[in-house]
Amino acid sequence: MYLPTIKQLQYLTALHKHGHFGRAADACFVTQSTLSSGLRELESLLDAVLVERTRRVVRFTPLGEAIVDKAYRVLREAEELAEMAVAASKPLSGELRLGVIPTIAPFLLPRVLPKLRDAYPDLKLYLREEPSAPACEALSRGQLDCVLLALPYPAGDVAKVTLFEDAFSVAFHESEPPSAAAKIAPAAIDEGRLLLLEDGHCLKEHALAACARPELRAEAKILGTSLHTLVQMVDNKLGVTLLPQMAVDAGILLNTHVAARPLDSAHAFREIALIWRPSSPRGEEFRLLAKALKDAM
Repeated sequence: MYLPTIKQLQYLTALHKHGHFGRAADACFVTQSTLSSGLRELESLLDAVLVERTRRVVRFTPLGEAIVDKAYRVLREAEELAEMAVAASKPLSGELRLGVIPTIAPFLLPRVLPKLRDAYPDLKLYLREEPSAPACEALSRGQLDCVLLALPYPAGDVAKVTLFEDAFSVAFHESEPPSAAAKIAPAAIDEGRLLLLEDGHCLKEHALAACARPELRAEAKILGTSLHTLVQMVDNKLGVTLLPQMAVDAGILLNTHVAARPLDSAHAFREIALIWRPSSPRGEEFRLLAKALKDAM
């Protein structure tokens, strides 16, 4: 039996990821004809059609979808084999692909990356910012090595180290506070004026869970695509919102008329954690990375 080569599997997964022969070839640093030829050789080897080719669209056959899913796992295992040697020789050196969700990246990374770079100058960190679902999928497929995530979240079978708890505050225009108390109770929030992130951001679920008011899910205005957008809406007196403390500490309210007070709730926080695949041979490295991130805070 002739086995597929690693390169052929790389071509196949690149085409699946990009959905375009030209972009897949660019991602693999080869010509389009080289990539197309490699895929035809793979199909000939397997005696099966994996990809339907038309002028407008690239469509994987059902068998092609099953095989590309297996190809992701084979490539992940091959990469982890090479990573074992790197991890054994010098921790936190070489390439590391880190996923970070959008409600963490702009507020945490500027604080920690300079210190991380000073502590580990041989570490080549590649950052990828995306929402929780695609980040966890990329982690599972081996496209990311680890992810900075906010929990709870159904991330699947992962190992984790908790970095810290990120408390929630209620943000409001300074001329219209929800109450006079030092902390704002969830009951004081007007559900008709609550602004949250759109679906796809786990922060929305964490904020609603922190309030422990089921009716907010139905009544809340879900308008924002980012925390900065929500702050601008509040600054224009369109409502109130919930912000994580890391965003407030990073200065998201500077040059606005928006104030913030802590949310008075037993579960008014989200858990910031570093997660990775339990099978990864770099687990000890990721624990070291988590410690470095904690120290940098």
